[in-house]
Amino acid sequence: MPGKEKPPAKDKPAADTPDGERIAKVLSRAGVASRREAERLIELGEVMVNGKTITSPALNVTAKDRITVRGEPVAEPEPPRLWLYYKPEGLVTSASDEKGRDTVFDHLPEDMPRVMSVGRLDLNSEGLLLLTNDGELKRRLELPSTGWLRKYRVRVKGNPTEPEIEPLRKGITVDGDRFQPMEVKIDRHQGANAWLTVGLREGRNREIRRAMSHIGLTVNRLIRVSYGPFRLNELKPGEVEEVKPRILRDQLGLAERDAGTASKQGHAVPAGKTAADAPAKPGRRPPKPGAGLKPLSESWERAATLPPARQAPGRKASRPVRPVGPKKG
Repeated sequence: MPGKEKPPAKDKPAADTPDGERIAKVLSRAGVASRREAERLIELGEVMVNGKTITSPALNVTAKDRITVRGEPVAEPEPPRLWLYYKPEGLVTSASDEKGRDTVFDHLPEDMPRVMSVGRLDLNSEGLLLLTNDGELKRRLELPSTGWLRKYRVRVKGNPTEPEIEPLRKGITVDGDRFQPMEVKIDRHQGANAWLTVGLREGRNREIRRAMSHIGLTVNRLIRVSYGPFRLNELKPGEVEEVKPRILRDQLGLAERDAGTASKQGHAVPAGKTAADAPAKPGRRPPKPGAGLKPLSESWERAATLPPARQAPGRKASRPVRPVGPKKG
């Protein structure tokens, strides 16, 4: 009828969103494998949900679903944890090696849970390697968007000069790969060799070795000493130290429920007795998720200042590594 107002249009119902999370993400959070590796397991028919084999990762699951991988039930996800490990020279950073060489995971403490490496160090490199039980945390730490600086002590054959290394600071192209500008400092000359400090914000395969070779230098020792705010400190080859839950929260923006149920020794702690359960200081707001993935503050940059290079005695790759527990304090 003329003059009669039309009733307001009803909002259209939103499309139904499946409950739960993607199966590959759940497997990653449970420490079964990285998300990409979990997708491969699914495509190979190694994963079953509620007794049925699935072949596509396009599936959401909830806590009610029964998931098995290769016939073994998948446990509930544990809180994210992170370890600092001094990878010795001569170990492969992979779960298995087709050539039968020793891997990093062959030399970890027996009481450690299943862990994954954050990034890699090649066979002939040593130093700080981050390990985690959480596939999603691994993925976050490997993203270039973290902006985290990775520092290395690099020994090269020869006596490089400032003009010779200047191209590295501007960025170079090697075999069609464009390397971003590096932070390079000549620390000292030692006989026929020189020690450099190199900082990267990306981690391409053998990037430092290839870049040095491009300007006529041969790397004969390479030690990663820091990865963002995490430092090698006084760790010795083969030693492991777990990052405290509070540091995880502060640096990565993890919720207390995600990073507060593990002790420094790697064993469960009774409820109410973890560092994460301690009352927050008045007026201090918890960090927002992802806040810890912003570029390092000046204080962290100062903290990452490298100690003088130290000579380590020669080691054989086949020698058993004696892991030690985390330091106190």
